[in-house]
Order: sequence, then C-alpha cells, then structure tokens
Amino acid sequence: MRYQVGMIITTKKPHVCKSNTWTVIRTGADIKIKCHGCGREVMMPKVELDKKIKQDK
Repeated sequence: MRYQVGMIITTKKPHVCKSNTWTVIRTGADIKIKCHGCGREVMMPKVELDKKIKQDK
C-alpha cells in the first residue's frame, strides 16, 4: 500500500486508548503514525504496518 502524509488509516486491533484510527505524519522506509484517541506517535517499518491495517474491500 502507498502511504501519504495526512492519510487516515484504520488498524485491525485498537490502541490501548480504544481508538483504531491513525493519521500518517511521516513516510519513508519507516512510517510514523499518530493516534486519534490519545495523540501517541508510533514509528514502524512499512512492512509491519501493512500487516496491521484493515483493508477496505
């Protein structure tokens, strides 16, 4: 999947704060995302994020 800054993504499992929506704030080899519920920022490899997001079909 191609990620763009400002893109809103939904994860399969919710974050600790019970929110499962995130905003992409940085792209590259690692993707940095920010939680909509608590504001926590997490950075992870693109491959790992691909496995964690919900694919809309």
